[in-house]
Amino acid sequence: MESREAGKIFEALASEVRLDAFRLLVRYAPDGLVAGDIARLLKLPATNLSFHLKGLVQSGLVTVEREGRFQRYRASIPLMLEIIAYLTAECCSGKPECCRKLREASGIAPEFFKAP
Repeated sequence: MESREAGKIFEALASEVRLDAFRLLVRYAPDGLVAGDIARLLKLPATNLSFHLKGLVQSGLVTVEREGRFQRYRASIPLMLEIIAYLTAECCSGKPECCRKLREASGIAPEFFKAP
């Protein structure tokens, strides 16, 4: 991943509404949600939400597919994992023992770091 692409993704997530919408779609992956359900769950007017969903789609973080008269939005889990890998690729200059200590200090559940 290039810095330019990463910047575009972080710019899309800089809005609290877009961040909440993306996290909601991650929770409902891989099926995604239709726009009306996203608006209802986030308690947002549909017109406000459509602006934010458009930004997420343009960044590549979300895909949209027409289903009859509805639009179904899905989080791009591969891109999410790619951006996480981009952020952590050079963590601790390749010293796994240092990373292990930092993970333990973070308070994040150890299961989060285990490969499936």
